[in-house]
Amino acid sequence: MTRFSASTEATAVVKATRQEIWDLLVDPDAIAEMTPFVKRITADGEHWRWEMSGLEVLGKNVSPAFTEKMTFTDLERIEFRHDPPEGATERSAVEGWYQLSDADEGTHLATNLEITLDLPLPKVSSKAVTATMSGVIEKMGDRFSKNLLERLGTTEA
Repeated sequence: MTRFSASTEATAVVKATRQEIWDLLVDPDAIAEMTPFVKRITADGEHWRWEMSGLEVLGKNVSPAFTEKMTFTDLERIEFRHDPPEGATERSAVEGWYQLSDADEGTHLATNLEITLDLPLPKVSSKAVTATMSGVIEKMGDRFSKNLLERLGTTEA
């Protein structure tokens, strides 16, 4: 197995209150519905278990599942880091955060995440795998943003 990582950052000013956005971001069912390739998110206290649908990476079909420890700073920040159950081996992980702050026309929403996958591919394929992962992340981000705005019934400023 070889570990591959890709990351992304995004910012937007959303014409909605912090509370409206916060309510969606802390709801695992809402996040699962808005995020492409996510089958379900199961919350167990501060731990959320994410299960993804099949993704194809260089001819390999993978269905990542990973456990994230969620840390919430009310109406300001959500941090998540990979924290699998004791004794469990998870071959995928996500680390990152959402940040909310006031803006003239609504709420400034910033996100940052890094996805890591262990795949049965040679290290020499790193450039191609990373490019594929980056493309998938970009597509997921674009669709998540669209779905978030639709769910809020609003637009970006």
